[in-house]
Amino acid sequence: MSDSEMKMTTKQHLLSILTSAGDDYLSGSKIAKSLGISRAAVWKQIRALSEDGYEIEAVTNRGYRLAKTNDVLSEACVRRYLWGNESPYTLEVYDEITSTNTVMKANADHLPEWHAILAGMQTAGRGRSGRSFYSPGATGLYLSVLLKPAISASDATRITTAAAVAACQAIEDCTDATPAIKWVNDVFVNGKKVCGILTEASLDLESGGLAWAVMGIGFDVYEPEGGYPEELKEIAGAIAKTREKDLRARLAAAFLRHFYELCRDLVHPAYVEEYRKRSFLIGQSIEVYGSDKMIPAVAVDVDDECRLIVRYDDGREEALSSGEVRVRLVK
Repeated sequence: MSDSEMKMTTKQHLLSILTSAGDDYLSGSKIAKSLGISRAAVWKQIRALSEDGYEIEAVTNRGYRLAKTNDVLSEACVRRYLWGNESPYTLEVYDEITSTNTVMKANADHLPEWHAILAGMQTAGRGRSGRSFYSPGATGLYLSVLLKPAISASDATRITTAAAVAACQAIEDCTDATPAIKWVNDVFVNGKKVCGILTEASLDLESGGLAWAVMGIGFDVYEPEGGYPEELKEIAGAIAKTREKDLRARLAAAFLRHFYELCRDLVHPAYVEEYRKRSFLIGQSIEVYGSDKMIPAVAVDVDDECRLIVRYDDGREEALSSGEVRVRLVK
């Protein structure tokens, strides 16, 4: 982990102070004293936040405050919507990071369970099968959670499916959108992908179980300025149409709350029906990614292990515990 990712910058401290103040103005001298810098340096950091897209109101003889339309992603703002002192989570929140999963994995052996790393932008976001994950700044929410569950490696998919349900519940809590799950790890709104999940784990060779697992998830909260890259225009979408105050922080807190509750018992998961009823694949004609070709099938059901039950054209059925599928256009 780099020094910039280990230590909160002066700009991040300023953002945290302004967030904690809510609608109150803070004088330049008070901010300077809190940060241990000069008033001129405060103004420099205020400008830096403005350049990052934060709208800051400045009033003579009153000071500074964040405008009410700001969607701030900071630890103070996330904790405002999370549980109080009873929260199981320890948090790190960054404006920018390489990859929340990469940083978490590099430090997993030394971090407590339920440690969460959140960021507003990733410079090296990662998806499944080594793909890059588009992670622009100011419009998305990217986070990873460290778990140390007493489950076998074969049951690790339960973490991913729990995250998919928690993502849907969080979106439902915070917006009017109606999310749906594309097995196994994508969440869609209005036919477009708004959320992807990547779970990575380390094995305990003595027990045969997991030493730890890192669940990473990315939300496309708003459409990026200028739209999506050409290769994503037909695939990706946004959860919200317009910016809303603290939406990313509220979404993060709601997701963390639901995810914790769903993962409290991964041996006997209680969320399967929630996953099943949100699946939009059941009954659809699909194609299953084989070793060297796409195999036509029909998605029949999601079983109690959150495996996708598919029926191939020859009548044979299979329970898929991993892999990728896509909806097939039937002529």
